[in-house]
Amino acid sequence: MEQRVLFLSFSSLLLLSFSGSVDAYKNYTVGDSLGWYDTTVKSNVDYQKWADGKNFSLGDFLIFNTDTNHSVVQTYNFTTYKLCDFDNSVDNDTVEWSSANPSNTLTQGATVAVPLLKEGPNYFFSGDYDGEQCDNGQHFKITVSHGKGLPDSLKDPSDQAPAPNAADYDSTPDTVVPFDFNNPHDQDTDVKKDSGSLSLHGKFLDMKLNGILLLLGIVYMF
Repeated sequence: MEQRVLFLSFSSLLLLSFSGSVDAYKNYTVGDSLGWYDTTVKSNVDYQKWADGKNFSLGDFLIFNTDTNHSVVQTYNFTTYKLCDFDNSVDNDTVEWSSANPSNTLTQGATVAVPLLKEGPNYFFSGDYDGEQCDNGQHFKITVSHGKGLPDSLKDPSDQAPAPNAADYDSTPDTVVPFDFNNPHDQDTDVKKDSGSLSLHGKFLDMKLNGILLLLGIVYMF
């Protein structure tokens, strides 16, 4: 009986060690059904509470459902974030993905897709009305992990090109907006790319596992 329990326990551990899953890139709708607004429009929004506990990775998208009277600013600069003002920010640490137009009396719905391109702290806020919307709750911060890394569709083409000569080095911004940034990444695309290699690897692991279990079964019989 003791041998049987040992055999089953060891078999379970082996199965767990060989099992795994491949996470796809994800699209996160900011604020869920509440959308992206300040508390003067939606009094119960709490974007930091929405963001806390979520696992954001490179290649994921944040989807902001808002209107033309609210903007979306992404920055890697904590001071810019705390001031709710990006007027004095530099190009390589802050991007205004949408721009509100206070002079436009006709407000229209808008959806803004923002890709996560850089690891570490990412800060978001609405920069309109001299930071008033940001002060009224329209801001949050997240930490982006490496995850699977950036998919090819979001990589800066210069990162994939041959290294330039020493004389060609220039002060290139840390973050370059890809030409197709407004197209959220298909969650399953990169999983399909890896399916062939994963399938072959999985078959090899299954054969190895079956051999181990067969050997243990023979030992158990004796």
